[in-house]
Amino acid sequence: MKDLGIVPDGAVYLEGGRLKEVGDTRDVLRLRGGTREVIDATGKVVMPGLVDAHTHAAFAGSRHHELPWKAEGLSYKEIAARGGGILSTVRDTRAAPREALIAATRKRLDGMLRFGTTTAEVKSGYGLTPESELEILLAIEEISNGHPMGIVSTFLGAHAVPPEFEGRGDAYADLVANEMIPAIATRSGARFCDAWVEEGSFTPEQARRVFAAAKARGLDAKVHADELSDSGGAALAAEVGATSADHLIHSSDAGLRAMADAGVIGVLLPATSLAGRLPFVDARKIINAGVAVALGTDLSPGSWNESMQASVALATHRLGMYPEEAVTAATVNAAFAIGKGREVGTLEPGMAADLLVLDADSVGHLGYRVSGNLVEKVIKAGRVVVDRAPLR
Repeated sequence: MKDLGIVPDGAVYLEGGRLKEVGDTRDVLRLRGGTREVIDATGKVVMPGLVDAHTHAAFAGSRHHELPWKAEGLSYKEIAARGGGILSTVRDTRAAPREALIAATRKRLDGMLRFGTTTAEVKSGYGLTPESELEILLAIEEISNGHPMGIVSTFLGAHAVPPEFEGRGDAYADLVANEMIPAIATRSGARFCDAWVEEGSFTPEQARRVFAAAKARGLDAKVHADELSDSGGAALAAEVGATSADHLIHSSDAGLRAMADAGVIGVLLPATSLAGRLPFVDARKIINAGVAVALGTDLSPGSWNESMQASVALATHRLGMYPEEAVTAATVNAAFAIGKGREVGTLEPGMAADLLVLDADSVGHLGYRVSGNLVEKVIKAGRVVVDRAPLR
């Protein structure tokens, strides 16, 4: 993760939305000189577009009204007991017209793109009925068809137990497995199925039933694991062959070893710890356990962060990651965490021409700068989609 393969005086040649040549400027010009359009990035950084491995970007409303409760020291569970948390957003999202949900989600994706995210995962999870979960996924699909960003959708019906199933978590898990997943698999473009394994959400056994149904329908697994306690989520992710396990704040050594043995990617979400007043995950422990680490924003109403640059900075300043590791985690490892590692995340011939030009003379400024936006240009599939010319 520390080896970025930096070319000090490099160039890339793009054609048809793909990278064709990557290497020393002199060599690339010799092979592909005389091209029609040249972007001069002298003294700047050219790198792969950032990949956000974990977002809940499709929602309505906000939870800014919870900030005073946080100031009073209320915990996540205490805020939920006051009517906040996930179920508050479920109420807002269920009530929102489809057009309003699409407009709000698209606006957040626009913000992410301006900060350099060219590919992202987007989850459902704020409907919690068969009809509303499908509607959210279809809205994500509609946005994906018209937005520059590459989007991978994830079904998260097992996000929380809805009010109408209060005290009947088993019955709701059966609804997710037996009714929601068959409809999602046949009528939406969802690639993954996620579940939040945590006390008060879903037990490992309930999640197993959900993941078994998902696997039978061709959906790969992801796990919200060990965010508030050691819930056994990391071990479960290894057991079911999940693509990733996310959060991992309280994962046991045994759970992390199982993930490493099974090749499960660990997605770390430091902005969630910041916004939720949770401990910061020990990235060094996870990396030393042999787990490939990726990063995400966890963009959601409870952790409204549209900037992967901010996640990279938090990873270096609070998680104990080297800057190079954080860049790897925000590009190629994040791409593999959402099933896109053969398409995006690196600058190699044949990969998608998703690139950033940073207004900085070293990639080390990612992770070093706590805030701001280093992105000068965003190129998606060979086309400039964001151009932030310096002010004069």
